Parts: sequence; C-alpha cells; structure tokens
Amino acid sequence: MRLDKFLKVSRLIKRRTVAKEVTDKGRVKINGKLSKSSSDVKFNDVLEIRFGNKVVEVKVLETKEFTRKEDAQKMFELISETRVKEEQSDG
Repeated sequence: MRLDKFLKVSRLIKRRTVAKEVTDKGRVKINGKLSKSSSDVKFNDVLEIRFGNKVVEVKVLETKEFTRKEDAQKMFELISETRVKEEQSDG
C-alpha cells in the first residue's frame, strides 16, 4: 500500500493531500529510511512521522484499502511520541 494512502486510511493524517505533502517534504521515514508518498508500506514496518515539534513512531499492524473510524487505530501500534525543539532556520 502507498505510504500516503496508509497515513490517510489509518487516520494518522486526516487527508491524503496533506499526507502527500508531509511525505514529500521529507518528514516521514519507513524503517529509518526517508520515504516518498509512493513508498510501499508493509506489515511490521516502523514509520516515523514528524509533525512540527512532535515525532510519532508507529508499527504497521495491517494495511487495508478502507476502514471504519473505529477500526483505524487497529492498523498501527504506537511505539513512541516525543516532543522535539523546533529547528532554527537561517532566513
């Protein structure tokens, strides 16, 4: 399953367009490797997603094309959620 679709279906990110933007900006890693929105997500992969000043790490438990809101949480297991300082930019 494509990474951007998994993020949307699992409801880690609400919209697929936002999921695509986040991955294309280099904020998502699969098993420690920087990933694109078209990257393949499989069972047992570990995703690291950076949301502003928060990094969420999850393990993929299942990939489904569609899921109900109540079942979306069953698609992944939360490994860690850490706060990080916002990076300073030279600009």
